[in-house]
Amino acid sequence: MDQQYVIIVAGGTGSRMQSTTPKQFIDINGEAIIVRTIKVFLNYNSLIKIIISVHKDFKVYLEELLLKHGLNKNNIQITLGGETRFQSVKNGLSLIEDQNAIVGIHDAARPFVSIQTIKTCFDTAKEKGNATPFVFVTDTIRKVDGQFNSSVDRSLFRIIQTPQCFLASKIKDAFAQEYDPIFTDDASVLEYNGEKINLVEGNIENIKITTQFDLSIAKTLLNNE
Repeated sequence: MDQQYVIIVAGGTGSRMQSTTPKQFIDINGEAIIVRTIKVFLNYNSLIKIIISVHKDFKVYLEELLLKHGLNKNNIQITLGGETRFQSVKNGLSLIEDQNAIVGIHDAARPFVSIQTIKTCFDTAKEKGNATPFVFVTDTIRKVDGQFNSSVDRSLFRIIQTPQCFLASKIKDAFAQEYDPIFTDDASVLEYNGEKINLVEGNIENIKITTQFDLSIAKTLLNNE
């Protein structure tokens, strides 16, 4: 198996959650969200190299958390996040020297990604150079343009998740370009660099815990496991 990495982006400070504790460190059923996220990647591949990009104010807290849960392993590194997600990912990528490795980039606050989704993303990226998971839009959506709005065909749209996986050489080259606000995720950075994005089906439970409502959903998912 080619070497696999995952950069777990944990640079948030809790503003949208309206909490002094960043969302990735909030406990759900006695376990911090980021701990569960790390464990699912280790369950997928115990040899995967994990790089966690964390806000400088929470680096020591993260180190203590990893020690508490026995996750202070040789294959887990910590780097500092930047002012933007782009910079946080770039800092993580700087620690990867193997140009032929497959690199996943994952939100720390997505602890319910399935092992099947992770496997599909890594396998597809190995075969095609990149892979981004999605789920289908099930709600009716409308396009708003100024004072006007109109119905659109929801079958033409997808909801994007992580981990987004890439050949290391391709994604490192993409992140060498200057930051642009149009970069809404890592796939968009690669796309702006001229690459075609490959979509693969994710899992509906793979929500990003951003608000108090999301936290309630997360607790329900855990209780149903």
